[in-house]
Amino acid sequence: MKPLGKGSGALADLARQALERILDVLPETDGVDWSRHRAGRWRSGPVGGALAPLGHLDPIELTDLLGVDDQKAQLVANTEQFLRGFPANNALLWGSRGTGKSSLVHAVLNRYAPDGLRLVEVDKEALRDVATIVAYLDSEPYRYVLFCDDLSFEADDASYKALKSALEGSVFTQSENVLIYATSNRRHLLAEHMSDNTSARHVDGELHEAEAVEEKISLSDRFGLWLSFYPFRQDDYLRVARHWFERLGADEGVAVRWDDSTRQDALRWALARGVRSGRTAFHFARQRIGAAALARSADGGRSS
Repeated sequence: MKPLGKGSGALADLARQALERILDVLPETDGVDWSRHRAGRWRSGPVGGALAPLGHLDPIELTDLLGVDDQKAQLVANTEQFLRGFPANNALLWGSRGTGKSSLVHAVLNRYAPDGLRLVEVDKEALRDVATIVAYLDSEPYRYVLFCDDLSFEADDASYKALKSALEGSVFTQSENVLIYATSNRRHLLAEHMSDNTSARHVDGELHEAEAVEEKISLSDRFGLWLSFYPFRQDDYLRVARHWFERLGADEGVAVRWDDSTRQDALRWALARGVRSGRTAFHFARQRIGAAALARSADGGRSS
């Protein structure tokens, strides 16, 4: 065997650099200890994907969600069916921004994590890996919600086709411990254009939708449970604003009182943003309680 020449050191350096570059693009492979973590995120890479723990979870509880009682009851019932091994549906939570869609999913996780519920966040770009994720979780002794937040697609989006294929194919019929909960501002997940309707036609007095419309509807139809969220009425908005105002005040130890002046400020806050929603109410409460806490701190804690 010939001894290594002078160029062997350079070759070793090149090999080491190549290995480092490969490791840079590989996802983390430590996985998630589901006995310690209630949520994870699927991280895609050029040569595969892996699960990583998800920290800093939203601590919101079901009792914090006001004005969406019907939606809350339906998702809770669906989740309880799922946890007990009874038939349950993939769910699409759609509607106005800031009305509690994502918060409801997180609140359900917080409520049922002690009963074995776990959550895996899946970005839109990672939907091509749904079958791999389901196979990875199949042998785990927990029940998983694959959470796809704020979904929307263009018609030629490959991830849209991957999700549709997963929902209509055998991926979920073969798995008993995985469901998809998705949120979107769009009812049908895809952009809808006026031109989609120009090809609609009448046949013997019946309206036949254009193929473009049928294609857009077909994806959302594969979610067995639809939950619709709408802008809050004024009374509901004020009820949520007061809830967070008093809740955050108590958390910060700030003595606050909800009165007519605070109510009018909350209405002006929503008017300036053009929307009455739970998110708007929460932001109002954070601003007011934060300002009160700062004033108390500047005054040496003598005032609220």
